[in-house]
Amino acid sequence: MSAPKFTTLGCRLNAYETEAMKELSQQAGLDNLVVVNTCAVTAEAVRKSRQEIRRLRRDNPQARIVVTGCAAQTEPETFAQMPEVDTVLGNTEKMQPETWAGMAADFIGETEKVQVDDIMSVTETAGHLIDGFGTRSRAYVQVQNGCDHRCTFCIIPYGRGNSRSVAAGVVVDQIKRLVNKGYNEVVLTGVDLTSWGADLPATPKLGDLVMRILKLVPDLPRLRISSIDSIEVDENLMQAIATEPRLMPHLHLSLQHGDDLILKRMARRHLRDDAIRFCEEATRLRPDMTFGADIIAGFPTETEAHFENSLKLVTDCNLTWLHVFPYSKRDGTPAAKIPNQVNGNTIKSRAARLRTAGETQVARHLAKQVGRSHQVLMENPHLGRTEQFTEVKFTSPQTEGKIISTRILGIDGPRLTA
Repeated sequence: MSAPKFTTLGCRLNAYETEAMKELSQQAGLDNLVVVNTCAVTAEAVRKSRQEIRRLRRDNPQARIVVTGCAAQTEPETFAQMPEVDTVLGNTEKMQPETWAGMAADFIGETEKVQVDDIMSVTETAGHLIDGFGTRSRAYVQVQNGCDHRCTFCIIPYGRGNSRSVAAGVVVDQIKRLVNKGYNEVVLTGVDLTSWGADLPATPKLGDLVMRILKLVPDLPRLRISSIDSIEVDENLMQAIATEPRLMPHLHLSLQHGDDLILKRMARRHLRDDAIRFCEEATRLRPDMTFGADIIAGFPTETEAHFENSLKLVTDCNLTWLHVFPYSKRDGTPAAKIPNQVNGNTIKSRAARLRTAGETQVARHLAKQVGRSHQVLMENPHLGRTEQFTEVKFTSPQTEGKIISTRILGIDGPRLTA
């Protein structure tokens, strides 16, 4: 028999939950098991999940294959019908110890093949928190799951359910343990991070959590926050940006588009000027701030003029790290029913133009760093990241997990050198 194997597709939260599932499967004494944690963000992500399952079956003909994650939650029958698949688990079921214990008790396959309940009925985050997922230098802490918004292009709320928050005290205690283990950087993660606290007593905001962490864990050198919705950023988070040097000057923004009409058709909660205003204010408060952003190319009804507004947003917001998504029609979403869908070749072309704009912004950012001093967190002996999450390549080996004070000497492709 062999130890369980895990494959993760998609976001950091999925990767976090894979680590939790590893522990749960080990506690249940399972072996000869292959688990695929799928992603549903695009149709291409679902296709890749199916492709990976078929490959894993060829490589592991005798193993039990368990499929879980967002694609399994939103399309359970799609995976149940695959001859390669033995069990389909929902996103709630995958985090429950009894699920894995049940598989161990009846490993011959008589357990129900599809175990996927209504994710919208879930009101709490999974109690199974892990310490120290990530590299030896950086740990990820899940503080929130699910989303209460219903953007017209997005299938994720149907895979993750409504927003649920982890209590601040639990988060702080976990980060204290991580710091005691030697981690120098912690990243707060979630599906809709800026909605953290809305379901907790007194409805605290994400900024309250950030300030509380920095106050109660004074030995934490670096705190990052992952993707946020700029329109939901609260006053305390802006104060933290302005006054807390341990909060890293890098924000990844869920912008999605640069045209007001398309933003309205997406059911986003901000307009173009809101995004620009936020970036200008954050930069005023923290001049070394850098921004990443998610932008969709080819949303239904998008004209060339609409697209040009997205392209211009890259420079208007001074975005550096772009995540460009070619629009993907997802059955079950309102956008899939819009009659004026954009031609696939046009979508690809526009996505390529956005990526080129992003590459220009990265080159501009890198050029500005040459000659400057940075505090670089080492991810391995020859590679680390600055406060703005820029990669730095070192010619001489450094200690993994340490923060190195260094002067930037030059540029090597998409990286700085030191």
